[in-house]
Amino acid sequence: MRTLAKVTAMSLLTTLARAFTTAAPRRARLRALRAEDTIYALSSGRGVAGVAVVRVSGPLAAPALERLTGKKPPEVRRASLRSLRAPGTGELLDEALVLRFEAPKSFTGEDVVELHCHGGRATVDGVLEALDGVEGLRAAERGEFTRRAYAAGKLGLTEVEGLADLLMATTPTQRRQALAQAGGALEKRYESWRSTLRSCRARAEALVDFGDDVEGDLSAEEGSKARTEMDSQLNALIGELRRALTDGYRGEAIREGVRVVLAGAPNAGKSSLLNALAQRDAAIISDVPGTTRDVLEVSLPLGGLPCVLFDTAGLRDASDVIEREGVRRARNVVEGSHVVVFVVDAAKIDEGADAAALEAVGGALSADPRPELVICANKMDLVEKDALPRRRAALVDAAPAAIAPLVAAAPLVAATSLDEAGVAALAADLEARVAARFREAGDEYEAPAITRERHRGHVERCRAGLERILADPYLEPELVAEELRAATDDLGAVVGAVDTEAVLDVLFADFCIGK
Repeated sequence: MRTLAKVTAMSLLTTLARAFTTAAPRRARLRALRAEDTIYALSSGRGVAGVAVVRVSGPLAAPALERLTGKKPPEVRRASLRSLRAPGTGELLDEALVLRFEAPKSFTGEDVVELHCHGGRATVDGVLEALDGVEGLRAAERGEFTRRAYAAGKLGLTEVEGLADLLMATTPTQRRQALAQAGGALEKRYESWRSTLRSCRARAEALVDFGDDVEGDLSAEEGSKARTEMDSQLNALIGELRRALTDGYRGEAIREGVRVVLAGAPNAGKSSLLNALAQRDAAIISDVPGTTRDVLEVSLPLGGLPCVLFDTAGLRDASDVIEREGVRRARNVVEGSHVVVFVVDAAKIDEGADAAALEAVGGALSADPRPELVICANKMDLVEKDALPRRRAALVDAAPAAIAPLVAAAPLVAATSLDEAGVAALAADLEARVAARFREAGDEYEAPAITRERHRGHVERCRAGLERILADPYLEPELVAEELRAATDDLGAVVGAVDTEAVLDVLFADFCIGK
């Protein structure tokens, strides 16, 4: 009885929590009331172009087209050249190519009309103003076309996220990842995992029935076999979840940019290297130590991936209040990095400065997953190349014991901001390192299972719940079933099978009006 009471209480708390978290805010209710509105917007980008695409979606799409052309709409999915005129005045606005799509065979799942007109600003504004004058039409909100596609089941939540990423993609690798996600690759994987959990839950429910009724359909031997088979399935699934969680944050790095941090002691030449790599004067440079007080970032592609290169304050025990804040920010950036380029002055051995700087990055280099470490011996124009072994040895001697092996094994790149060959060598090393860690190998592309922090949180909670089941072979079947339900819901939240109103509000806020 205590077990059943415990399960009942857990279920009640879960139900109450869900009731509070899924209660739609007022704006969501208003949006639901407006869901039947016919909306319009410019779907192609703003600015002068040869062609602009204006999209209309909703039950009045075809009548609106008839109002602007004075003719019956063309056949479905057949382009037709029509004159667009302003309602009321009959003023000619443009000669446009128009297309019509009937529900549910359209992007939004509704009746849709597309007006392909000339892309001049005056023409586009005239067409939008004409649509605004048609009764029953209103301008679309950000992402409203895609939100309607999602509501109609045309897109899943991860597919919507993939579409958003595709619109923002700046590199081929980002495009490939976004296309795979928009095409349903992530949704298929998560649904496969959820299918496994549903199968396990069915076994758990059978065990509950067996526990409630000794005379039930299951014998003790069959009950033990059901638990063994369920544990086997869960072990395999946990293995897949762990692999997804320990991919080095590959999906997030591709989507958001690989974070490469230039770190080191003051006056090592980090800002000069940043300017050389960025090929512009992005940072102020000076011979005075401690010139850089804040974190400076520059975006640039490396190895076909988007990268964000950070210049940071020199790492030392600063007495100045502002410099101390800069050092604190530098530590934070290093902790969130994928690659740390530790810059040292090749012409100056200062074990005290090296030790202080390495101590500052030691925590990040010992983390899991830890960033890649590259040692860059800067200002090589001031020394002979045979000085490099001595410089590395001094650096290893200065390193804290916990990271000394990493420093000893890290690749050493000789460079100077004044030498194009040296900067090119550093850039080539970074490109190879970034590509090896984050870009897919060979011709086969496998999309990462996790591309956002939201995904990672749900997958981690799912994994933890399943491991709790396996950790206790005598866990009551009711609690096993409850853990499986929660784990299934966590994976469902990723693909939108569980309430996602708050996620959608944030996601669609990043869309342009015409999507």
